[in-house]
Amino acid sequence: MRLRLLLASSFAVVIVATGCGQSAPAEAPEAGAAAGVALPGQLGGDVAGSLLSASTMPTLDRRLSTAASVAARITYLSTSGIDGSIREVSGTVFAPAGTAPEGGWPVIAYGHPTTGTRPECAPSLDPMLLGMSTTVTGLVKAGYVVAVSDYQGLGVDGSHHPYLDATTEGYNLIDSVRAARKLVPAASGRWAAFGGSQGGQAAWAANELAAQYAPELELVGSASYSAPLAIDGFVDAAVDGTLTTEQRMVLLQVLGALSDESADFRLDDYRHGLAKDQWDVLMACKGPQVRERDELANQVSNDDVRPTGQAAVDRLRVRLQAMSLPKVPATAPLLIVYGGQDQLVPPVWTDRAIDAACRRGDIIAIELQPDRGHADVDGGTAFPWINQRFAGDPARNDCPAFIGPQQ
Repeated sequence: MRLRLLLASSFAVVIVATGCGQSAPAEAPEAGAAAGVALPGQLGGDVAGSLLSASTMPTLDRRLSTAASVAARITYLSTSGIDGSIREVSGTVFAPAGTAPEGGWPVIAYGHPTTGTRPECAPSLDPMLLGMSTTVTGLVKAGYVVAVSDYQGLGVDGSHHPYLDATTEGYNLIDSVRAARKLVPAASGRWAAFGGSQGGQAAWAANELAAQYAPELELVGSASYSAPLAIDGFVDAAVDGTLTTEQRMVLLQVLGALSDESADFRLDDYRHGLAKDQWDVLMACKGPQVRERDELANQVSNDDVRPTGQAAVDRLRVRLQAMSLPKVPATAPLLIVYGGQDQLVPPVWTDRAIDAACRRGDIIAIELQPDRGHADVDGGTAFPWINQRFAGDPARNDCPAFIGPQQ
């Protein structure tokens, strides 16, 4: 079954427009604002993938609400990649209008780019999904059920967001598919993962985890853009003082997440000066502080985020290596698109991850765009590639011709 062809050029760049460095809208609604009406579904349970709640989204972008037969904010259960515990996660689910094809609507788990690390930074709390509603509308019109996880710690109080922990993100995406199928009876068990920047990391991680974690589902592939895969590269750049402005902001968010999840991780071994003094502003994702945050980002220096001593360097390296990809062979084919001028995720980092994945036997379509950066990659190949995976076409494998990391 071939789905309606997506207008790839209209939606490709949107998924990485916010990138890993925050640039979410300055005003997002508070949690609980414009509460919707409860929707029926297979609610309840205490295992990963259980659907806890679903409600309408009264203030949702009208273009998306008009295109979808179901548009819901959900809460569901997923697994923490840090300690294996079951956590409540929020997100959104959208289903096409009309009659589902034989076998049900195929599902896409959409991994969103960085929006922040605090509960109020969740896309599900914003009428425009923090800039992603256009992409989701295109996917829904093309005949996909779309599940957009907020990721653990965003949109739900009482938890923390393990920023750039690939395993947690991967579990969150997979369980969003499980939850979506409990809300949309016509959703198929066949699915793909798709995302940019942080969401590209999440999509790749979901691919690696799917076979063991969710054998009842059929993953057809994952497409990732500007994905931070081998993120241990941040350590050497911090030590050498070569971090770019974008990298400093991302590293600060990673450090904050590590501190939140581990009492023995000393945040002040890594943040100094302005980074310490203006911490709350630098972590902001909404309200008036966002403009101040963006101004301060250019003032934070590499000395403000340089690890204090070799022990701190080693500790950070171990943690980031554990969060990096690849980890295990992928379940299904992968597409990776990245820019040769990326100042946030240098292409050599991505090359290193691709080389490791190819050596594990993964089937990867590799697209390096030499003149593009982090947020302006041309994602025109993603949607035809996803359509081909659902159609069962043979996947292109560029690994045999891949040269490997180039310094």
